[in-house]
Amino acid sequence: MDTFAPTSTRTSTPPVGQLLREWRTARRLSQLDLALAADVSTRHLSYMETGKAQPSRDMLARLADALGLPLRERNTLLVAAGYAAQYPETALTTPELERVRRAIDFILQQQEPFPAFVLNRRWDVLMANPAAMRVNRFVMRGRASAHDNMIRQIFDPQDLRPAVANWEEVAGDLIRHLHDAVAAAPSDHAARALLDEALAYPGVPARWHRREIDVAPLPLLTTVLRRDEHELRFFSTITTFATSRNVTIDELHIECCFPVDEATAALCRALAVNEDSLGDGSA
Repeated sequence: MDTFAPTSTRTSTPPVGQLLREWRTARRLSQLDLALAADVSTRHLSYMETGKAQPSRDMLARLADALGLPLRERNTLLVAAGYAAQYPETALTTPELERVRRAIDFILQQQEPFPAFVLNRRWDVLMANPAAMRVNRFVMRGRASAHDNMIRQIFDPQDLRPAVANWEEVAGDLIRHLHDAVAAAPSDHAARALLDEALAYPGVPARWHRREIDVAPLPLLTTVLRRDEHELRFFSTITTFATSRNVTIDELHIECCFPVDEATAALCRALAVNEDSLGDGSA
């Protein structure tokens, strides 16, 4: 069943003018900058932000384009202004998204014997290929992860965290992404809550509580997983669906992990043949 109201608008939605001002500030745009980009006068934009003028649907679309808002945030803007949401949010399991699921399944299968998984905007792991499960099972000595969320897996000392040899580098990169997500969508309280949860885990450096504006996330990050003398080194690529008109698809991304060296590739191939032969300890 489709739902056309984004989660963030089901409780209390701030006035549309407040949202426009928050998103403009998050994008570091002056009123003049945004007015020029949306082809509207600065005075009219000011009136919309203060509530003296009510924006039309067309005006909201132009402002959303200029602000580069994701589909969920566009829906939030429309609902705040009293209009119906424009973009559906459909469960990935519904018949309407069957072709999308087939495309995702194909990508996950083609990535074997290397890990790949599907994430939503909150880093929930929605799908994973067998290679991802084999690698996690191997480095965690046969234990299953307690979480289905990548942030919690990386930050929880009882989960994947002890197996991440370069944990501070990987976790620091994720924290930067979380800070950016919170700054980019001020109305997304769930992102704020996830950031606060991550920062509350033990061993998190105090400097991570502040957003480092001048430090961008790394363009290419190597994740190093270690178990005893075995080490797996991966870099990742992200696949997204362009020009989507569905909130669910717009927020999906597929992360494919590739071996940095032949030793990692060989270990992944060996795990695909028989992970127990490498001392998984779960047989």
